[in-house]
Amino acid sequence: MTEEFEKEIIRSVLDGNTGAFEALVTEYEAGVYRLCLRMTGNSEDAADMTQECFVKVYRSLSSFRGDSRFSAWVYRIASNVCLDFLRSKSKRQTVSLTRDGEDDDGDECEIPDLRSLPEDSLESSLVRDAVRRGLDTLSPDQRQILILRELGGLSYEEIGSRLGLEAGTVKSRIFRARKRLCAFLTKDGNIPDFYTSTAQGGERK
Repeated sequence: MTEEFEKEIIRSVLDGNTGAFEALVTEYEAGVYRLCLRMTGNSEDAADMTQECFVKVYRSLSSFRGDSRFSAWVYRIASNVCLDFLRSKSKRQTVSLTRDGEDDDGDECEIPDLRSLPEDSLESSLVRDAVRRGLDTLSPDQRQILILRELGGLSYEEIGSRLGLEAGTVKSRIFRARKRLCAFLTKDGNIPDFYTSTAQGGERK
């Protein structure tokens, strides 16, 4: 679907042709579902979040100003829907913010896999809460791109395609988002010392 045709469909929906909205759903449904599945880890929850995303897209369509690509706007809504769901259900999977094969610059910040710990573990609860609060300190753009990378598991190219950005731009934005989140997580009192990364120059306690 071309950008111009997409704009025509949006105008049509806003003019009262609700049936035209189905074309937008068809265009983005598969991608939104894949993102939701990666974030929730559950096909049933992913289907529910996909539906919720498009409900929000439809209700908020008049607020889309075209400052960014429509696809970026849709995926941001999907990310926020899933993030809200994970907060409310306390089902957030642990985020490992470490350098991987592609991320070869910047500081390393790691939150260990908490799935091996009891669900009611105080340490697990503290870390999950710290990550949520840390994500809330990021700008909407930083939060979206980090979620797509870390929870969505998308490559730089895949993120760039969805957001209309060059892969190099994606990488630099992820680096800045990680750095800001790491600064929050390693700040005294925000996360137990046991979980802090060796990135700050010392060994993990």
